[in-house]
Amino acid sequence: MEIPSGIVVLTAVLALGVVTVTRGHRFLAALLTLALAASLAGPGAARELRLATWNIAWLTFRPPGHPDLPQGFRPRTEDDLRRLRAYAEELNADVIALQEVDGPLAAARVFDSRAYDFHFADERDVQRAGFAIRRGLAWRANPDLVELDLVAHARLSLRRGADITVTAGNRELRLLSIHLRGGCVRDDLDAPQRPACVQLRQQAEILATWVEAREREGAAYAILGDFNRRLADDDGFWRILTAAAPLVRATEGANPCWGRGRPFIDHILLGGAAQMWFVPNSLSVLVYRERDAEVWENRLSDHCPIRATLDLARLPARDGVPDGRPTLRWLWPFGPRPPITAP
Repeated sequence: MEIPSGIVVLTAVLALGVVTVTRGHRFLAALLTLALAASLAGPGAARELRLATWNIAWLTFRPPGHPDLPQGFRPRTEDDLRRLRAYAEELNADVIALQEVDGPLAAARVFDSRAYDFHFADERDVQRAGFAIRRGLAWRANPDLVELDLVAHARLSLRRGADITVTAGNRELRLLSIHLRGGCVRDDLDAPQRPACVQLRQQAEILATWVEAREREGAAYAILGDFNRRLADDDGFWRILTAAAPLVRATEGANPCWGRGRPFIDHILLGGAAQMWFVPNSLSVLVYRERDAEVWENRLSDHCPIRATLDLARLPARDGVPDGRPTLRWLWPFGPRPPITAP
């Protein structure tokens, strides 16, 4: 098509479609040009950052019968991995806190290593905590939170925390990926007859110390991962953490994973300026297309990916607190909404 003289045409192929600017809109064209340049600058210049956490359940190359694997361990088939890769692509997060992943080679079976960098806690455990970080996003590794591993020399230890700092634009965000002690989902942390609860309380206190250190630095930060604990305002674990500093718990409500509708045990907690950056209603759970949990949670994972969005240019509300309580959205990549059964 011939374009008449004097008409300025700018076409930018963006996520929202094709934008065309015509006569009399030269100023708008300049603004759109700047927007296009920003969109092409990569995730390091992004205003929004998508954070996620995903426990992928014994993702490893080690063969059945290996001494570090449980009896009856079933390795993933290529079809299982193909499905997991599709979900990783659908998740489309910038930084994913990973749990139960046996290092970078195992992570690359699910996340495209051309698109993501990997960082894991420096230990030999199969069930390691770590991160997948979108390439182009600036980041650096911090020392592991080794204190979380209360039985470091056991065959199945209690796992270190993986600690990184990401930089987007002129903002820094400290991130900690964790996988805490199981076996004390909602019981009293002070129950002496429950060793799991005693150890989980110790881990809560270690996390509170980490939070206090971030507060002294004035850092924006988030703790993401498998807490193996249902958190609520009156929960002992939550009270230990929030005695150290105010936190936003993005993971409110019931988790639709596998249609069970139970309270979350995987969490995204935000502290410092990250509380203000949290985008209300951005919490999402990527539910699996496969519906038969009895079959598929051993082939995919018993945990679903959880994602939240931070707006790094977001300003505090007038009263200095985030805007409202988090609200859950569900991601439906395949098929109709699955039913939720009672806990």
